[in-house]
Amino acid sequence: MLLALLLLIIGFVLLIKGADFFVDGSSSVAKRLKVPSMIIGLTIVAMGTSLPECAVSVTASLNNNNALAVSNVIGSNIFNLMVVCGVCALFTPLAVSKDTLKKEFPFSIICAILLAALGAVGMTLGRIDGIVFLVIFAVYLCLMIVSAKNARNEALNKELEEEVDEEI
Repeated sequence: MLLALLLLIIGFVLLIKGADFFVDGSSSVAKRLKVPSMIIGLTIVAMGTSLPECAVSVTASLNNNNALAVSNVIGSNIFNLMVVCGVCALFTPLAVSKDTLKKEFPFSIICAILLAALGAVGMTLGRIDGIVFLVIFAVYLCLMIVSAKNARNEALNKELEEEVDEEI
């Protein structure tokens, strides 16, 4: 029991330190590539922080513990929306852009509704459902990449305009 507690504490400390490195590194990459932090958060950081949850859910599913696999996904979403946003807001106000409310928030709701609808049909999620979700995620990533490219081009154009204005 003592060894398990010690390993839990060590894992928790490493998780926190790894998260610091991950956020610093992804922010640095975003700045160098002139990619908005929002795009990095919605893609790279979101995937990186969700991969352990994915591993837990896959392991649970392979061990025929499907309730754990599904509840992990749903619980994680609830935790992220309520606790993570709530704790962050305690320290500093969280600004929500209009684009987020127009694009990402509805997309998140649609995915939750789709999960509920596909799960309600036969009360199972099968391979086809998994493929549907993976295709939707691939489309989402493509849209984020296009959005990032557009944002980077706008930033470059703005810099060029500022340089021209300074020369005049």
